[in-house]
Amino acid sequence: MLELFNPMHIIFYIFSAVAVCSAIAVITAHNPVRSVLSLVVTFFSMAGIWMMLDAEFLSLILVLVYVGAVMTLFLFVVMMLNVDTESKSSSFIRYWPFALILVLLIIGLTIAALRPVSLGLPQMMPVQVDSNVSNLQALGAVLYTDYAYPFEIAGVILLAAIIAAITLAHRGPVHRKVQDPRKQIDVRPEDRVRLVKMPATPRKPS
Repeated sequence: MLELFNPMHIIFYIFSAVAVCSAIAVITAHNPVRSVLSLVVTFFSMAGIWMMLDAEFLSLILVLVYVGAVMTLFLFVVMMLNVDTESKSSSFIRYWPFALILVLLIIGLTIAALRPVSLGLPQMMPVQVDSNVSNLQALGAVLYTDYAYPFEIAGVILLAAIIAAITLAHRGPVHRKVQDPRKQIDVRPEDRVRLVKMPATPRKPS
């Protein structure tokens, strides 16, 4: 009974409750902006749980990559697009079979991950590392030694994909004022200044 009041357990329960409530808000919110913000809260809660499980790398990646980059992009896209917040019940019911199949698949994978021996699957034990070595240090040592070449190849492929995406999406300037140095050099003085002769205005007497 005293284990329930362990401070670490209480923190875990708080993170779990926040994650579950925000996840429910993601799929029940009618406003897409609120749905995205609820997903951000879910990511933060899961990052805290992973940090408690000594998975520092996954926790930091979840915050920096997903919350800091991906979800910020989603939020700006949703806010810029004129999304219709009115949900149609007919379209929602139409996707029920696909949602049911997906839920059953996720439940089956979860059972297989929790009880692999009962299903005749091999037990996947985590890699044992020194207690004095952090998760980030152990992962970095493996990544930059045994998997250095695949890591560099993946970086080159991602760089090529970024350059290709920028090249395909780039468009020339449309209705934008630009300077043409050739026209500036070829201009004549009479084209720049026009002298206008106007009669002097007589001064009014004070």
